[in-house]
Amino acid sequence: MTASTDILPAAEFAVIHAEVQQFYAEHMQLLDSGAASEWAATFTEDGSFAPPSAPEPIVGRKALEAGVRAARAELDERGEAVRHLFSMIAVRPLPDGALKVRSYVQVVNTPRDGEPKLSLMCVCTDVLVHERGTLLVKERQVTRDDRPSANR
Repeated sequence: MTASTDILPAAEFAVIHAEVQQFYAEHMQLLDSGAASEWAATFTEDGSFAPPSAPEPIVGRKALEAGVRAARAELDERGEAVRHLFSMIAVRPLPDGALKVRSYVQVVNTPRDGEPKLSLMCVCTDVLVHERGTLLVKERQVTRDDRPSANR
């Protein structure tokens, strides 16, 4: 594994890593609050998301937004809150200026008047790009630890 500071000076890498962490904090809070269009806008126009629950990647902001709206309706019907917790965020700058980011994701569901429950443990691999000074997801692949195709 190449250390990120082999590509960039340590101080510059630290700024990028902090930017990525802030991006994920805002990105996942949008998702968990049901802000579908705002969350979809954190992807490039042609951004793709390959979740373990879909047979094919979801491509484009409109499709991403529709998926969030459907998931939010299902959660509301069940009376559940969901939280996506990103950790172990490893950032690798790519030669073209994009960032490859690999992180662990815990998904916690909490039923109304119930106890929180860890429902999924995943690995998320993203390609993030800057457009007009803003980080956006170009590609996302998520694997679940409880399935054979898990990204170990």
